Amino acid sequence: MEIWSQNYDPFGNIFVSALVAAVPAILLIGLIALLEVKIHFAALIALAASLVLALVIYHMPASAVTASTVYGAAYGLFPIGWLVLNIIFLYQLTVKRGLFDILRDSLARVAPDPRIQLILIAFAFGAFLEGMSGFGAPVAITAAILIQLGFKPLQAAGLTLVANTAPVAFGSLGIPITTLQQVTDLNLLALSATVGAQLVIFSLSIPFVILIMLCGWRGLFGVWPAALVAGLSYTVPQFLVSTYHGPWLAAPIAGLSALGSLVVLLRFWKPKVLWAFNGEGELGPERGGSVNPRLTPAGAPASGRSVFLAWMPWGLLTLVLLVWGVPLFQTAIDRIFSAEFPMPYLHQLVRRMPPIEVAQAAPINAIFKFHFLSSTGTGTFLAAVATGFLIGFSWREMIRLYLETIWRIRLSLLTIATMLALGNVTRYCGTDGTMGLALAHTGSFYPFFGPLLGWVGAAITGSDTSSNVLFGSLQKITAQQVGVSAVLMCAANTCGGVMGKMISSQSIVVASTAMNWYGHESRILRYVFLPSVILAILVGLLVYLEAYFIPFTYMVAK
Repeated sequence: MEIWSQNYDPFGNIFVSALVAAVPAILLIGLIALLEVKIHFAALIALAASLVLALVIYHMPASAVTASTVYGAAYGLFPIGWLVLNIIFLYQLTVKRGLFDILRDSLARVAPDPRIQLILIAFAFGAFLEGMSGFGAPVAITAAILIQLGFKPLQAAGLTLVANTAPVAFGSLGIPITTLQQVTDLNLLALSATVGAQLVIFSLSIPFVILIMLCGWRGLFGVWPAALVAGLSYTVPQFLVSTYHGPWLAAPIAGLSALGSLVVLLRFWKPKVLWAFNGEGELGPERGGSVNPRLTPAGAPASGRSVFLAWMPWGLLTLVLLVWGVPLFQTAIDRIFSAEFPMPYLHQLVRRMPPIEVAQAAPINAIFKFHFLSSTGTGTFLAAVATGFLIGFSWREMIRLYLETIWRIRLSLLTIATMLALGNVTRYCGTDGTMGLALAHTGSFYPFFGPLLGWVGAAITGSDTSSNVLFGSLQKITAQQVGVSAVLMCAANTCGGVMGKMISSQSIVVASTAMNWYGHESRILRYVFLPSVILAILVGLLVYLEAYFIPFTYMVAK
């Protein structure tokens, strides 16, 4: 078949073309946030709009439009949907045996104040999980734990999404940055160091941000030492590892450092006034008789064996994810079984054009990689099955519960598949390039708008890695045209994407599904939208200063 070349300005005016290209994204956000349409319906409507744009406005061949839709939906189901399904299955196993109640009680005894629980679980433990696995696992696991500790569903989902921003750039053993290096052919360590430097302020501030969102400045005042220790013990290792070693272990090491530092701090320091959830789920200073006994430790603690069993599933999952994330293990196990399928009517049949890509660039690959054994979801499934046997489930009971879990999250899987289909149609028809070029037409202000491009990419695709794939080359080319550091701007794409991931429909669906709160995605989106925008603007301001006024950072970026 003949190769189809993308056209980024079908109306002859890049700003008009960009406005039209943004229609699916505007529809999606508007339907969810303003009209409170169910997210799977909103995703299907936005996908339909993107298909019309691709066919009618961008004149993409119908065969390629269909293929890109199927390709994206397949990727949504595997590996992402496969991972979400098995995390929820593991969670359901622990709930059925009452182990989650014991885990909640043990956490409440170690860190009885919900404010510290939020930092410990959503920020520190979530960062470790993001560094090891990504793909929604941290959001699903930590949101599920918080909901059992008494957090309202909206708080658990929204605060987990915001807390998960810090490690996203180095998630899944550094995949966003290693992918960016492959797309741009820039120095990997320079990219890693620049991202680490740009994230210092934000990583340090995230514990304070989520506390203010939870309980305001008054609540923050009583536990600021915990927020400071968590922020410092996370940020310093992330900066050092990303600068002197590379992107692979920055998030896991930083997450473990924050976890350990908080546990040590709690042995020597406690807040003077404990806060707790009352019977109505409101958080405030603890008063006699006002605290819901279901949400706070009462009576004798559980036996050591019970506590061990309660933590065992999550410890086993962490161990499995640690092994599954090692590249040597993945390569070895893929030799046993893996398959790759070039997508018919799409693989190497679409070409990106200048200035998005260099002249005569190779056509875009479209290969569905079915690496089943090395998939994080498969490791999670094995951990769940092992947990089931260890806590007394039979094969028949587990099969029944697994089928119930599939039914429980069926609409979530549909939404994830639809969102990934939307993202792939956007990428292959070139509407992403249209929006990117409009932002690139900002001249000397480009360093401010460059991170916003990464923000848009992650918000649409649900992945910082995908955002780097979409816009990494454009950032490099535009930076060279404007006369600023290409490394700086490509790193800025990653950091902007970090702030956009929290409002991606994929991430929101994972959070709502983990808490069995599907159907309330509009509330979650409204809860996190403003923090996402503010943080993205702050990244833009920082990068603008780095480009023109901060010599040290600029030297690192060069």
